Amino acid sequence: MKKPSVRKTARTPARGAAKVARVSTAKASRGAARAPARSAAKTVKAAGRAPGRSAPKTAKGAAKAPARTATKAVKGAARTPARSTTQAKARAAKAVAGTRARAVAKAPGKRVAAAVTSVKKAAGKAIAKARQAAKAPARKAAKAAPTRTYDRAALREVAAAKKAWEKGALAAATQRMKPRREAFVTDSGIPILDVLTPADRAQEDYLRDLGFPGEFPFTRGPQATMYRGRTWTMRQFAGFGTPADTNKRFKYLLEHGMTGLSTAFDMPALMGYDADHPMSRGEVGKEGVAVSSLADFEILYEGIPLDKVTTSMTINASAIYALACYVVTAEKQGVGPEKLGGTIQADILKEYIAQKEWIVPPRPAVRIVIDMIEWASKHMPRFNPISISGYHIREAGATAVQELAFTLADGIGYVEECVARGMDVDDFAPRLSFFWDVHNDFFEEVAKFRAARRIWARVMRDRFGAKDPRSWMLRTHAQTAGVSLTAQQPYNNVVRVALQAFAAVLGGTQSLHTNSLDETYALPTEESVTIALRTQQIIANESGADRVVDPLGGSYYVEYLTDEMEKRAMEYIDRIHDMGGIIRAVEEGYPQKEIAESAFRHQKEVESKDRIIVGINAFQSERETPIDLLKIDDALAQEQIERVRQVRATRDPVKWEQALAAVEKAAESGENLMPSVLDAVRAYATLGEVCDVFRKVFGTYREAGRF
Repeated sequence: MKKPSVRKTARTPARGAAKVARVSTAKASRGAARAPARSAAKTVKAAGRAPGRSAPKTAKGAAKAPARTATKAVKGAARTPARSTTQAKARAAKAVAGTRARAVAKAPGKRVAAAVTSVKKAAGKAIAKARQAAKAPARKAAKAAPTRTYDRAALREVAAAKKAWEKGALAAATQRMKPRREAFVTDSGIPILDVLTPADRAQEDYLRDLGFPGEFPFTRGPQATMYRGRTWTMRQFAGFGTPADTNKRFKYLLEHGMTGLSTAFDMPALMGYDADHPMSRGEVGKEGVAVSSLADFEILYEGIPLDKVTTSMTINASAIYALACYVVTAEKQGVGPEKLGGTIQADILKEYIAQKEWIVPPRPAVRIVIDMIEWASKHMPRFNPISISGYHIREAGATAVQELAFTLADGIGYVEECVARGMDVDDFAPRLSFFWDVHNDFFEEVAKFRAARRIWARVMRDRFGAKDPRSWMLRTHAQTAGVSLTAQQPYNNVVRVALQAFAAVLGGTQSLHTNSLDETYALPTEESVTIALRTQQIIANESGADRVVDPLGGSYYVEYLTDEMEKRAMEYIDRIHDMGGIIRAVEEGYPQKEIAESAFRHQKEVESKDRIIVGINAFQSERETPIDLLKIDDALAQEQIERVRQVRATRDPVKWEQALAAVEKAAESGENLMPSVLDAVRAYATLGEVCDVFRKVFGTYREAGRF
């Protein structure tokens, strides 16, 4: 089956609204039902009176004209609901009867009779259309109304005044002082004009493009009250050492005001290996918490009621195992999966694009993710089974536009796979979530959030036919840009993080992680993570941002950037669609190549000082600033190795063997993997053992080198 074009679907509302707007809603509502009868009467009357014409010719014209007029009336009736269908029916019948009598008297002949019959049929169709249109919701008529934000005459005056300003004040200023650059652009290369005015917003249709918070297309925010109702969830990424170490950090952060858990896992867990595997040597517990079995998860969340907090888990290739462990850990607390809230990342496509942590090839890996989405849509209504992540794409060197485009393309790819499996889009789409990086170009970052919501809403409604408004709504987590932090002058990172966090809030994020000043060196200390958390709390309670919804909405610059980012991202998305979809594009290395080229350009700009980074290529300091660092004891690896070996020695070998066999059977047969992985976790099969089954059935993956 040929896939519908994203280009067409994403732009249809604009064209459709403009086309429908030509008909006055009020007039069309009253006149649509009457038009066929009036026009038919006039047309046939004229045919009877026409002097000097032959009767056949006159009749032929009469036969054609009413049909055309009726067709127009039918279209009008379809566009705008009639006031009274009964009234329309009576008047049309009366007019048709009168038309027949006058036509027969003044222009006798079989062709005139045929014309009258044609008019009658057309009028009947128009009445049926009017009846159908009358049943349509009133909001469709409102949607059709033109909502140009600015008056055209006023715009012409503003445009003329701007030209005069450019020739006068601007020209004089640039003559006195040459601009610092020949041209100004955003970090994504979007041109920045000298000044933006209402004249630059001439095509803006407020209701179509901006709307209201909590309503389609969600440009101004996914919730009507935003932070007036509740501030964003404050998450601080935590995970290091043993499960006991991370459990202690969780409790510390919750005591200091954190409102949601965020779990980082170590490299062996991310790559599907147990702590005692040779590939794990030197990495156990170093960049996240070490987990190898259900026993580790039981310690990790000990004393934390999982039905009272929401938990985010950053894990992808082995995410199905982590989700199963979380569900079974909750079971042991007496909490069912339907009560669990939170998010698991599970975005495997971005691993092949950017982060490079995978177990099996792309297509079976995506199949595993769809299994998770399908199972969670039935059993975990409060849980997000995937967080479609732009963060790692941006950290790999992508621009904001590329991050936006490739992330949404990933999301579209997952939706396509779910629909292909036979799932109803409104059964799973409301629980899809997103994850954005927040970088230094303040206004571009704000615009990125707004453009993302608008694109996603239009794609979900117009391309995939989602009916539930929750399916149109892009909800997101955000994290300040780790790649922007510097080892030099590390306290500058506090300022960077504050600016980035403020941009995320003004962009309308639903949850936020703020990086710590020492994360270029190591996992954060308790002191540095507290400063990062306090940054969010100051923004939420002292900046005033919590009191107003979409405070930058209507800014000429922000709206311009929002439009430009949408346009440029859609060009990428259309190109990926034409390639056969995101999985095919990843297999061909298209996003990877685009990101590599952007990263190269960025580095050249830094080295040439076209891009200034404080403390790196300007404003350097000879004096080093010592900071305390968190050190992970190498002895903890042995503790983890002993625990996983103890699990293997004490579990029921029969249940374990049967459970792993069931996982293998499900992998081979194509049935949903979640039930069998849950049983394997309950039998204390380890993470590495389950992932080894996937390697056996699906094979391993090595990325081809591209230059």
